[in-house]
Amino acid sequence: MKKAACLASTLSLLVCQAHAELSFNLQSPVTPIAHQIYDLHTLILLVCLLIFIVVFGFMFYALFKHRKAIGHKPAHFHQNFRLEVLWTLIPFLILIGIAIPTTTTVLAMKNVEHSDMNIKVTGHQWVWEYEYLGEGVRYASNLSTPRDQIDNKVTKGAHYLLEVDRPLVVPTGKKVRILLTSSDVIHSWWLPQFGVKQDAIPGFIHEAWFQVEKPGLYRGQCAELCGVGHGFMPIVVEALPSEQFDNWLRTQKVSLAESVSASKKTYTLAELKTQGEKVYLNRCAACHQANGLGVASVFPPLVDGTPFSAGAEVTAPLEKRGFWKNDHIVLGAKDQHLDILMNGITGTAMQAIGQQLSDIEVAAVISYERNSWGNHTDDVIQPSEVAVLRKGAAK
Repeated sequence: MKKAACLASTLSLLVCQAHAELSFNLQSPVTPIAHQIYDLHTLILLVCLLIFIVVFGFMFYALFKHRKAIGHKPAHFHQNFRLEVLWTLIPFLILIGIAIPTTTTVLAMKNVEHSDMNIKVTGHQWVWEYEYLGEGVRYASNLSTPRDQIDNKVTKGAHYLLEVDRPLVVPTGKKVRILLTSSDVIHSWWLPQFGVKQDAIPGFIHEAWFQVEKPGLYRGQCAELCGVGHGFMPIVVEALPSEQFDNWLRTQKVSLAESVSASKKTYTLAELKTQGEKVYLNRCAACHQANGLGVASVFPPLVDGTPFSAGAEVTAPLEKRGFWKNDHIVLGAKDQHLDILMNGITGTAMQAIGQQLSDIEVAAVISYERNSWGNHTDDVIQPSEVAVLRKGAAK
C-alpha cells in the first residue's frame, strides 16, 4: 500500500508539473497558406488511412479465410496481366491525386507577387534582426526568458524560451513578404501557424510570405542547428489591426529619431553603466555569463587578469588583439575593445554585435564591461565615438 501510494503521488506530481499541451495535430492555422498546408496534411493522412485499411483488410481476410488449418489449398498462378495492370494503375492514380493539391500549395507558397509590405529578416548568432524596407525601421529581437529560468533557479514561465523583448509586428489582412538572409551560419525562420519555414543562408536572399487573418501573438523558433545558442533564438510575431499597426509604425519612427538625438549627448559613467548593464544582460550574458566570467575553454571572461585556457582558435585572435597574455585575460585599449564589439572576431563565436545595436547601446555596454566585476579602467565611451567609427567603416 505504501509503495502504491508513493507511486500515485509521484505520478500526480509529474502530471501537475507538465505544462506542455498534449496535441497530435498541426497548430491551428492563421494564414491562407497554413490552411492549405493543414488541409493537404489531413487529405494525405486520410489517403494513408484508407490504404492501411484496404491493404491490411485484404491481408487479414486472406490469412483467416485461406488458412491451412481449414484445409485451404493455395492457388498457383503467374503472369496475371490484369492484376499487374491494376496494382500499377492504382498507386499511380493515388500519387497523381496527391501531387495535384501538393503542387498547387507549393506554388502558392512561392508566389510573393503583389505584397503590401516587405520585411528583411537577418539571422545572427543568436538573434533575429527585422528591417521594414522603405520605412527606416530596424531592430533586433532578443530572447527575453530570464537567465534564472534557464539555469533552473526559478520556475519556468508559460512561454519558456519562446518569448522576446521586441516581436516582429505586422498588420492583419495584409500580404507581408519577408526576405531572409544570414550574417554568419544557416538559420531557419519557422513559424508553424503561418505555414512558413524558410532557411536564411549567408550570401543568399530567400523569400516567403504570409497574411495573418486575426490579431494575436504567434510563436516559432529557429529550425536549423546554428550553434550553441540555437535553442535561444525564438520568433514572436504580433499581428495588429491595420490602424493599430500604423500607429505602432509611427511610434517606432519617433523613437528612432529620439535615439539619434540621444546619441549626440554626453553621458556620465554612471548613466552609461546603468544602460549598459541592460544591454549586457540581454545580448552578452548568454556567452560571457552575468558575472563576466565566461565559460571555461569556450567563451573568454571579461574580468581583467582572469585565467583562461582554450584552444588556439580562440586564444590566437585574442592575443592578436592584445586581450590575452600568459593564459590570462588582459583588458586592452578601449579602441580595441570597441573594435571587437563592432566587428567581431573572424573564425570564432564572437559576432559583430555592435552592428545590431544603436550608438548609445554600444557606448553603454563597453563602458559597463570596462568598469564592472572588479574592472576599474574608468574608461567612458561616448555615443559620438561610436558614430565616428561607423562612418569610418562605411567609407
